[in-house]
Amino acid sequence: MQRVAMVTGAGSGVGRQTALALSREGYALVLVGRRRERLERTAKDLGSGAAPALAAAFDVSNPAAVRELFEQIAQRFGRLDLLFNNAGIGAPAVPIEQLAYEQWKAVVDTNLTGVFLCTQAAVKLMKSQNPRGGRIINNGSISAHTPRPNSAPYTATKHAVTGLTRSTALDGRPFDIACGQIDIGNAATDLTARMKNGVAQANGTIAPEPTIDAEHIARAVVYMASLPLDANVLTMTVMATQMPFVGRG
Repeated sequence: MQRVAMVTGAGSGVGRQTALALSREGYALVLVGRRRERLERTAKDLGSGAAPALAAAFDVSNPAAVRELFEQIAQRFGRLDLLFNNAGIGAPAVPIEQLAYEQWKAVVDTNLTGVFLCTQAAVKLMKSQNPRGGRIINNGSISAHTPRPNSAPYTATKHAVTGLTRSTALDGRPFDIACGQIDIGNAATDLTARMKNGVAQANGTIAPEPTIDAEHIARAVVYMASLPLDANVLTMTVMATQMPFVGRG
């Protein structure tokens, strides 16, 4: 049976590396993101011997688009074995009183509502397919445990993703649907490029922080996905060893 995986934010960074890693494991891929050219580049890099891939450019916070995509998945592949909810954005690192409502809403729409909509559609399909069941892995963040200064929208949504992960893990049990979360600390992507020049610390200083290759995250997701559905990694943290996370601020 052909295994099928959907990766959101698959055009760059962690999503791209994870899609490539899953393809090497034999998965057919549904590549989701906002920029079609990036998705097509990822699809091309899967290689000529890879399983089929579907590139879908849309906003995960759009309910109609999510419904349409899952109809395509059901028609083309007949099932979904793995959903990696990876797409996410941040907001400017400004004091909370300076944050515009539109900036707050954009982060909530993508980081939380998008995860909910994709999870909702995936659960519906996983319940009905044969064999029944599947796995959902959410990209949380170290911010799901400890915030950075001036990060209210991002931190709030990542804490909420943890709640959604645990609720999905509980509610999915009777239907052979496992759900876990990977919390990442400073994977080297476009979003973390600024860290080499210094980012705000809890003690008020600015300091550079180390990053790690996104391939390490991809390998961790592949491991989580490799487990049988009666086993689950509920939470996993993969971080740069030297980053200032463990200890006092």
